[in-house]
Amino acid sequence: MGQRFYVETLGCPKNQVDSDKLIGTLLADGMQPTDDAAQADLVVVNTCAFIDEARKESIDTILALEDQRKRGARLVVTGCMAERYGQELADALPEVDQVAGFGVPVTLGLTRGGPTRSIAVSSAKVPSFDLLNLPRPKSTSPWAYVKIAEGCDRSCGFCAIPSFRGPQRSRDIDSILREVDELEAREIVLVAQDLASYGKDRPDELGAGSIVALVRAVAARVDWTRLLYLYPSDLTDELIDAICDTGVPYFDLSLQHVSKPLLRRMRRWGDGDRFSSRIAHIRGREPGAAFRSNFIVGYPGETEDDHDQLLRFVEDVELDWCGFFSYSSEEGTYAADLDGIVAPALMAERLAELRQLQDDITARRRDELVGTLATVLVDEPGVARSHREAPEIDGIVEVPDHLAVGEFVAVRIIDAMGPDLVAEGVTAAATAGV
Repeated sequence: MGQRFYVETLGCPKNQVDSDKLIGTLLADGMQPTDDAAQADLVVVNTCAFIDEARKESIDTILALEDQRKRGARLVVTGCMAERYGQELADALPEVDQVAGFGVPVTLGLTRGGPTRSIAVSSAKVPSFDLLNLPRPKSTSPWAYVKIAEGCDRSCGFCAIPSFRGPQRSRDIDSILREVDELEAREIVLVAQDLASYGKDRPDELGAGSIVALVRAVAARVDWTRLLYLYPSDLTDELIDAICDTGVPYFDLSLQHVSKPLLRRMRRWGDGDRFSSRIAHIRGREPGAAFRSNFIVGYPGETEDDHDQLLRFVEDVELDWCGFFSYSSEEGTYAADLDGIVAPALMAERLAELRQLQDDITARRRDELVGTLATVLVDEPGVARSHREAPEIDGIVEVPDHLAVGEFVAVRIIDAMGPDLVAEGVTAAATAGV
């Protein structure tokens, strides 16, 4: 048997795509995958560095896998932490064989005590070994993430991503469509740091608004097309129409807050009134549309009035899904030097209040679906999703175990349990539009 590898992925869906492409490369090199880290000759940890909590999880995972690996196995750390803290991470974790940045093949320099390397895409040309350009194996599930761009050109006050992921670079449409075809998935979930800005960095070939043509091209190839991470100012009527026409009217809007003064302090666009108006407009066009967003709690300078505005917005707009996160000070960001630090205890209090409010809203909106019909995609035995649920992020629809994985089925919702629904099969659905 050839050498075996194990890959542990932390963080967001974009990291999962990176891992899939690394796996494709390792398979092409003749290595075999294993689900048991203790049996692997190569152990790879694809880390997340978005906030302090994610970094702690990454370190804990690295140390746990170091304890599990067999004698002589190689331990490689890649991903955002490797890129952002390359040499610092290598110095702090001598048990790691390689810290590989985004431009370093993890198959290089893997002998014990071998070289530690890191390449910063923000300060170097895009390397020839570029994850965006790597092939991927066929999807093992009925859905798959596809990353359409890397990096970000925005300068949000709280975010360090552009400093280690670099400026935005969009893939050409043909390469994306080729990957879509190779994955052979029924649902494609398009992801990027700034999805709606796709093509802006390539004005001669693509240009602003290219996301619309891309969405329509992908939707012509697969049953369902879903978009994650849309900056609200780029949510044009044309993009809204394209999303609704895919049959998956699901809008994941990166709002972060609703207080206009605080948003400007975040270096962000918009305010609660604009967001509410846009959501109402979409619901008027597509009453069954589902909405998700994320909000930062405790950003420097957040006042009680700011918090109350966010509470009112959450209560009034009734988004289907919301994530709330405590502000994490990130070295090198604009916000790191701001005054008005919110006490951790107050931050936790505000966070709990918002989460309880949203839990009640989500449960109520799920209860309203009992008795309705829905088309679902069966992800695994007994587990399915409708257009309202993004994979791995939102609730699920429990279905009878006998329903075929990878098929669309028309079901009747018979119960709701918090974020999850229970359904009984009605008929097989030939297409997502049924």
